[in-house]
Amino acid sequence: MSAKLFVGNLSFDTTSDEIRDLFSEVGAVESCQVITDRDTGRSKGFGFVEMNSKAEASAAREKLNGQDLHGRALKVDEAKPKTDNRTNGGYGGSRRY
Repeated sequence: MSAKLFVGNLSFDTTSDEIRDLFSEVGAVESCQVITDRDTGRSKGFGFVEMNSKAEASAAREKLNGQDLHGRALKVDEAKPKTDNRTNGGYGGSRRY
C-alpha cells in the first residue's frame, strides 16, 4: 500500500525531478509533484511525494526531514487528507453586509 508525504520549506527553484531523485535514494517513488501557483506558475514552496509503501515513506521521513536542499531544511511529514475549505463567495455564507 502506498503512502503520501508532504514536503515543505522548498526553495522556489526546487523541481519535481530533484525531489523525485532525492526520495528515490530511500525507496520507490510512485509520484512526485511540486505545487505551483496556477496564475504565475511559480512554486508555492511545498509538494507531495507518494512512496511505494508505508515502510519506505517512514524511512524517507526519518532520513530526509531536516535535510538541507538549496540552503533550506526540508520538512517531511505524512500528508493529511485534502479538505475543501472554500466557501461560496468567500464570506462563509452566514455573515450579512
